[in-house]
Amino acid sequence: MGKLIRSLGPGVMMATAAVGGSHLVASTKAGAIYGWQLAALILLVNLLKYPFFRAGVQYTMGTGNSLVQGYDGMGRGYLWVFTGLSLISGVVNTAALLLFSASLLGYFLPFSLSLPVLSGIVVVACLVILMAGHYKALDSLSKVIMAVLVIATLSAVVIAAGKGSVAPADFEAPSAWSIASIGFIVVMMGWMPAPIEISCLTSLWLKSQRKEQKVTTDSALFDFNVGYIGTAVLAIVFLSLGALVLHGNGTELKASGIGFSHQLVSMYASTIGEWSRYLIAVVAFFCIFGSTITVIDGYARSLAEAQSLLQSKPVGQRAFHNGWMVFIAISAMGIILFFSSALMPMLDFAMVLAFMTTPVFALLNYQLVSKANLPKALQWSKQMKVLSWVGLTYLFGFLAVFIWWKWLM
Repeated sequence: MGKLIRSLGPGVMMATAAVGGSHLVASTKAGAIYGWQLAALILLVNLLKYPFFRAGVQYTMGTGNSLVQGYDGMGRGYLWVFTGLSLISGVVNTAALLLFSASLLGYFLPFSLSLPVLSGIVVVACLVILMAGHYKALDSLSKVIMAVLVIATLSAVVIAAGKGSVAPADFEAPSAWSIASIGFIVVMMGWMPAPIEISCLTSLWLKSQRKEQKVTTDSALFDFNVGYIGTAVLAIVFLSLGALVLHGNGTELKASGIGFSHQLVSMYASTIGEWSRYLIAVVAFFCIFGSTITVIDGYARSLAEAQSLLQSKPVGQRAFHNGWMVFIAISAMGIILFFSSALMPMLDFAMVLAFMTTPVFALLNYQLVSKANLPKALQWSKQMKVLSWVGLTYLFGFLAVFIWWKWLM
């Protein structure tokens, strides 16, 4: 067990990357608006996407290659589509996380700075940490951040549950099972537990981890399961906070990054106690800061690999990785400087785009594992094949429902 715990890395980093958009925004908002109605759907989506995220571990452990290399092997067109989606998702997600981090940093600083300046401080700190330590620093930081996040959030939920729901007895929540709710459900499912391209990031982090230490099939799958199951549990935990603290009290989640981050701190403080307000602000900052670091590193890693393959150069070039980290950081800062008022709509757009492309990449991941010559322990089991088929049917089916809904609109 000790060896398994020491091997934790890519799976925990995946969970850290997932916390930003899907959990803090979508899960909390789901609880605030609909109460507990979407809890089962969140768990179902996590279950049905499980085989396609797990494919990153199976393929990399079995072939030594990343999923990005697998896409390239299936056809250059798939690699181009993946590169475009990763670029959009990486920049928008980084911008949102930078804004959240910056507003939380300003919450507890003893002096006042503008949001762009605070965002600049955060992004420089992220780049310094990544350039100096790369995988080892990121690996250690992710474990600490996730531990703090789990303890703080579970404590808040337990205390809130003891106090009971704030919704009045006669409060009637809007139905989550109406045509009007399809748009929100699609946004929530798009990044639940994370965009499907995160499976490629996990694959690349696993490749990097194997260069640093010995990784077995059992340890890699254990690490993935810990991270993936952890994201599903945390999604329900954040939904619980929204349902217990915000649902029915007349408060709506703020649309702006700074408004939402301050509301997040107030949600914890009103539950745990006013004395904890600044402590929670510090904890929340480091949680979002960790997500920001992980997202910058992961998307840059995947874009660097894609660039190497598109240019027919050896993969794993540090210069490409560093260059993409700087590009993502500068592009995200550009969004904050010039389009900060449109950040939440852009985040919604990225979530919808992730939802619409999820079935395609889910099918690709399934085919990669099915066609690769993998050891028996890494091949699809009968249960996983059935779950994959059910998942693909669900994902393509709901995509058709979404297209129909957009046509009606």
